[in-house]
Amino acid sequence: MDLREIFALNLRRLRRAKGLSQDDLAADAEISRSYLSQLERGSFHVSIKIIGKLADVLDAEPEEFLKRSRGARK
Repeated sequence: MDLREIFALNLRRLRRAKGLSQDDLAADAEISRSYLSQLERGSFHVSIKIIGKLADVLDAEPEEFLKRSRGARK
């Protein structure tokens, strides 16, 4: 699993845990919903700036987006 996939899985998990829709998270993070959707699918590389915005809105530490789940394959 590459880092884009790991990021995408963690982004979806964190967003859902906060009970936010893609529209709500995108608006709060000041990014387009289309871009957020593509990040959640692992289609785009994400910048540090966007990780920071998403972490702020989701009240998460930036490293949470890159953590592998215990059962994930390398």
